[in-house]
Amino acid sequence: MQLVLIDWLIIAGFFLVSLGIGLAVYRRAGSSSAEFFLSGRNMPWWLLGVSMVATTFAADTPALVADIVRNNGVAGNWVWWAFLLTGMLTVFVYAKLWRRARLTTDLGFYELRYSGKPAAFLRGFRALYLGVFFNVMIMATVSLAAIKIGGVLLDLAPWETLVIAGIVTVIYSSLGGFTGVLLTDFFQFGMAMLGSVWATMVVVGLPEVGGMEALLTHENVADKLALLPDFGNWDLLVPLFILPLAVQWWSVWYPGSEPGGGGYIAQRMLAAKSERDSMKATLFFNVAHYAVRPWPWIIIALASLIVFPDIASLQAAFPAIDPGIVRHDLAYFAMLSHLPSGLLGLVVASLIAAFMSTISTHLNWGSSYVVNDFYQRFVKPDASEAELVRVGRISTATLMVLSGLLALSLSNALQAFNILLSIGAGTGLIFILRWFWWRINAWTEVAGMVISFLVAVYLQIIHPALGYAPLSTANGLLLGIALTTVGWLAVTFLTPPTDEETLRHFYRVVRPAGRGWDPVLERASAAGNRIVPARAGELPLEILCMVTGTFTVYFTLFATGYWIYGRLAGASVLSVLAIAGSVLLFRLWGKLKSEVADAAHEVRPEAL
Repeated sequence: MQLVLIDWLIIAGFFLVSLGIGLAVYRRAGSSSAEFFLSGRNMPWWLLGVSMVATTFAADTPALVADIVRNNGVAGNWVWWAFLLTGMLTVFVYAKLWRRARLTTDLGFYELRYSGKPAAFLRGFRALYLGVFFNVMIMATVSLAAIKIGGVLLDLAPWETLVIAGIVTVIYSSLGGFTGVLLTDFFQFGMAMLGSVWATMVVVGLPEVGGMEALLTHENVADKLALLPDFGNWDLLVPLFILPLAVQWWSVWYPGSEPGGGGYIAQRMLAAKSERDSMKATLFFNVAHYAVRPWPWIIIALASLIVFPDIASLQAAFPAIDPGIVRHDLAYFAMLSHLPSGLLGLVVASLIAAFMSTISTHLNWGSSYVVNDFYQRFVKPDASEAELVRVGRISTATLMVLSGLLALSLSNALQAFNILLSIGAGTGLIFILRWFWWRINAWTEVAGMVISFLVAVYLQIIHPALGYAPLSTANGLLLGIALTTVGWLAVTFLTPPTDEETLRHFYRVVRPAGRGWDPVLERASAAGNRIVPARAGELPLEILCMVTGTFTVYFTLFATGYWIYGRLAGASVLSVLAIAGSVLLFRLWGKLKSEVADAAHEVRPEAL
């Protein structure tokens, strides 16, 4: 694919703006580690919300959606649409709790909530496990998409793509810190959405596609349009719909959709200037992520079934690309090769923006774990602010190199998605309950992490290597969830609880609602150390908001699809339901109150 001068000028301009933002906030970012990783905890909701959306708009996300749609139709997207339940739970229950905790990273939670050497071990180990190992895996899947973009649209070798994109991303991420990431995310998200929507309009108008009506009635597409799976086909209904909605959303830890919040989502909640800003940012993210953004990707994926009906046609169209990475996810980028000059440059820049916004977030997030939760906590507690920022910049570059090397061994986005789901299977409920049930302890989390990882390694690597028929994704996920959940529950009751002083301190700082802390409050009162309980009745209201928000977003998602499909009656009904849900949610929102932590109980220094 050959780009002309105007395309290269657009791409070059995009790179210059991104680098310029990093340079503009260089001094501010380097003033302290808190500024470098949290922007001084003074960020507005709209900037944080857009950054959340931009981060999850990775270069591999449209490719993943294309892979899903081409294999399982539009309804196949329920494997990730179900995570909206997790997202809304975070909005109305956990966002305020994270902001109230006043931590530097979400891993500081472990030494706020738990005590002793197990808490310290858990924090240090997960800093490396999530910040390095898991984070590198995620960035590798995004880098794989960049490799395919470079091969299809720019005729670049894999290493050339990674070197060019990686260097620019590392420079502005290490210069600008978290503020630079937020500002570039805002700019890059605008670019990415403009390119995505415009490209969709052009693709639908291609002679091979013939317009929206021809697209929707084409024999390769017509049976892929349903928004719900066939309820008579249990082979698809269970893994694509029942399992995600009934089990997966609360039981599986997945980056960006962590039950109870966490990772880079928690980083943005911690950076908000108030509890309300934290909630608004997370709500905006879930509405944009699930209800609005997927449809341009879905339409291009459907169109690709006409132009490139199978993998053989993709390989024939791009013979120079390694056959090992030619999978259905390549179809999205293959369709973009049909765009005219000028628009092609904008779309390539938008895809680069999607890549860079996600990678920059993961670099800053992973670096924050390495610096705050490992280096400063265990290696050099008395390190100066300048040294911490320097270590952060070094770790940023190191993470990029490691992810690039791993990316060269992957083949497709859906493969990586399933691996990540498998590793997190069974741990999600821990992250939900640890805020509301006093009995969860550090060994609970250690057990969940170790068991889920070992089960994933066996199912993904050892089981096939022994010659056994591989389990289906659904069966493997259910087995992983069952074994991990039974394991961590057993460990919870076989190990001693967190000490009383730590439990009381946590409750005073965070003030979680519900009855799960009643034994702690009763013991404190009996010891003459009465703790004022959190406001009664708040948790049921929060759950009602979660349910209302979930249905409202799903109504919006379906209404958008029906308008696109031209099903006007259904679209009208769903639009009315979405509006009614929004009005109800707005009224319920006004009834939510903010708790104020006991000022006499600051977060312990080791948890910061």
